[in-house]
Amino acid sequence: MSRTKRWFFIYIPSFIVVVFLFLHFENNAIGVTNFKISTNKLPSGAESFKIVQLSDLQSKQFGKNQKPLLEKVDRLDPDIIVVTGDLVDGNHYDEEASLSMMLGVAEIAPVYFIVGNHEFAVPSYPMLEKKLIDAGVIVLRNAHEVIPLGDGVIRLIGVDDPMFNQEKDGDVDKIEAHLDEAIEGLGHPEAYTVLLSHRPELFDVYAQYNMDLSLTGHAHGGQIRIPFVGGMFAPGQGWWPKYFEGIHESGQSSMIVSRGLGNSSFSQRLFNRPEIVVVELKRP
Repeated sequence: MSRTKRWFFIYIPSFIVVVFLFLHFENNAIGVTNFKISTNKLPSGAESFKIVQLSDLQSKQFGKNQKPLLEKVDRLDPDIIVVTGDLVDGNHYDEEASLSMMLGVAEIAPVYFIVGNHEFAVPSYPMLEKKLIDAGVIVLRNAHEVIPLGDGVIRLIGVDDPMFNQEKDGDVDKIEAHLDEAIEGLGHPEAYTVLLSHRPELFDVYAQYNMDLSLTGHAHGGQIRIPFVGGMFAPGQGWWPKYFEGIHESGQSSMIVSRGLGNSSFSQRLFNRPEIVVVELKRP
């Protein structure tokens, strides 16, 4: 076989297959990222508390009935599962994909859900929310839950994405109004407090409200990550965002940004695999 034929019939087709497999892997191979946080606010009688965070599914399907995703979550043995918005997608809505994940995780551990900007964009979302509640999912719409743990409690607060607030101008004012509503009547000021909020770019507000830990998403890991540089673009932050993944600190407050699971307007991830976040709170 001539050199030209080898290029056309072997090298180029092989390169195309390798690129296709790599891009498929980047969009579908789910990674698990672990964070361990030591806090003396964890109640006595409890040595640890494990939270699994899922975010930004965007109606993506991981195999039949989300089986690969659910098997990974089940093996993590969480105490609770939190889903931090954009379960659905306004551009390619698929209720079956979204609902099957939520029904599956609800059989593993208690599930807490907050709405993101894409829930606002889907007119039929209220019907889906009713199905979630009927399935036992706790939907935190500017509300809080007190979770018994050991000899005390952990406080969980959930706020709507600013898109749902039509009363004020500016995302800071909107999220502050949501937080004020969510913490009304909240007791146990000594307890460790976890905030579920979709937007990472509002971290300064969460820190001002003295949230011990904020769990967020929305940034999609920067969509395309340049090795040793970072994520390229995130909604709400623009190019080269500050908060696109990982853990961030401000005073006594921490925030974890999930890279999320699915895609929306841009369909390909690069060096940015779908992510399950695991947070283990431990006593010092």
